[in-house]
Amino acid sequence: MKTVLTTLALAFTLLTATAQTTPSVTTNGTTITVTVPVQSNDGSVFFALHTEETFLKKGITSMEAPIVDGFATVTFDHVPEGEYGITLFHDKNSNKKMDFEANGMPKEMYGVSNNVMSFGPPQWTDAKFEVANEPITMEIRM
Repeated sequence: MKTVLTTLALAFTLLTATAQTTPSVTTNGTTITVTVPVQSNDGSVFFALHTEETFLKKGITSMEAPIVDGFATVTFDHVPEGEYGITLFHDKNSNKKMDFEANGMPKEMYGVSNNVMSFGPPQWTDAKFEVANEPITMEIRM
């Protein structure tokens, strides 16, 4: 249980990086627009786009979005074809990191693509989705 909580803590701590672009995100490709409903307008939401190699580590790109009228939305541009996953968390207290209880459980809400939530850290096989040439729009719940 301690290993699971430590893994989850590490994964969401790595989401706090500021928006970055790596060679995996090019000027070609399509867009992925992600909207998340949020229960309060406090803080912001951090999103990270992952490949299998970066899942639950530092994403290939990450973004922060303000919460407006109960929703946070980002668009990842120029995403090439392939398999991807998205992780996100609500940084309610605006400290740019995911906060945890003393026992390792998250204090802040989080979500992953495909809206699969289970005990323990999210799994790549549950979160992955295919990107082709068509734009993608999705909603992720926390």
